[in-house]
Amino acid sequence: MNPRGLIVAAARSGAGKTVITLALLSALKRRGVAVRAAKAGPDYIDPGFHAAATGAAARNLDSWAMPPALLDALVTQTSAEMLVIEGVMGLFDGVAGPPGRCGTTADLAARFRLPVVLVLDVGGQSQSAAAVLRGFAGHDPAVRIAGVILNRVGSARHRALVADAIAALDLPVPIPLLGAVPRDAILALPERHLGLVQAGEHGNLTDWLPRLAETAEQHLDVEAVLACAAPIAAAASTVSGLPPPGHRVALAADGAFTFVYPHILDGWRRRGAEIVRFSPLADEPPPDDCDACWLPGGYPELHAGALAAAARFRAGLARFAQTRPVHGECGGYMVLGQGLVDADGTRHAMAGLLGHATSFAERKLQLGYREARLRTDCPIGSAGSAVRGHEFHYATLVAPGNDAPLADLTDGQDRALGPAGGARDRVTGSFFHAIAQV
Repeated sequence: MNPRGLIVAAARSGAGKTVITLALLSALKRRGVAVRAAKAGPDYIDPGFHAAATGAAARNLDSWAMPPALLDALVTQTSAEMLVIEGVMGLFDGVAGPPGRCGTTADLAARFRLPVVLVLDVGGQSQSAAAVLRGFAGHDPAVRIAGVILNRVGSARHRALVADAIAALDLPVPIPLLGAVPRDAILALPERHLGLVQAGEHGNLTDWLPRLAETAEQHLDVEAVLACAAPIAAAASTVSGLPPPGHRVALAADGAFTFVYPHILDGWRRRGAEIVRFSPLADEPPPDDCDACWLPGGYPELHAGALAAAARFRAGLARFAQTRPVHGECGGYMVLGQGLVDADGTRHAMAGLLGHATSFAERKLQLGYREARLRTDCPIGSAGSAVRGHEFHYATLVAPGNDAPLADLTDGQDRALGPAGGARDRVTGSFFHAIAQV
């Protein structure tokens, strides 16, 4: 199968591209199109909604953290007739870097020669939207704007003012208006401190997604959007993100441990590993027939009391760590420490396998790309190797502990951030989310 694809991007964050993307996916699914979705950048939340809308797992595509061969592998593994990629931030927003490795949505559009459907939030403007579109259309000759969707349109008159201004643009190739979505509060997604509420926590997805499909049918020219799609240009590749940490990997998976990239799990399976899920919130220990344990990120601060009371889980994790590697990312790293202070200021005892303690009462946003140079062998790589990923958390270290650092970090601009994380015997962890080996 040679799938076709397109990218839904925007001029900035908050323009409504996630809801527009979900509306389009829901409409295509209802029409019987075999559609899959991907998300540009390291976002964990949006792919869950994409999967709910399409009925198929979604992937992340990140041009800064992923080597080009991995991007090609993830795209060529798409088993569908249509791939819709939702962009990140604004179309050209990313970090400074070599061409094609800046983490931008535009990198993906240029690499795979995919057309871009640009979402413009026209709330608070009218004809000026045409000037924005003109700028985006001419900014990079390798990026083709194939159509535009207006969002948060106030009235029929408002729509006409914007549409007439766009139609009057003197462009080498006219950019068609593919739809105009009115302001509608019922289309908003709920949010909290780390962004949107996850798909599994949404109270009424089974009703909300069909309403989005109706919105797309009413306000978008779905056939014209489909006509914008183009064959995906990608080389065949079998590269994976990270090597599996064992033959049977115990993966914590419940409401406290939710953030794990699908491409990492897929890569482990493709290399012969079996993934065995268990629930710390249900007081389950890692299964004893596994040879590595992975505690992913999530929201342990929302479940700190339950995790502290999960004596069977904590004892089983300690026994497991005596003979086999255990690794924690972000929320998993918090659980591996001595204690976690929740938002109310209550301290809860955690696993105690590393010496640090964390607090969600004392909050400070840490956000950005990271490259980790590992100081020791661990489930994400061998000592001396480099792994790219990101940090996104509000929790702070209130006690650093005295464990050896896991890695030395640099940011997306190659600025040194110093040592990070902890390593003690077979237990390792950090706030860093690994995406791919360099």
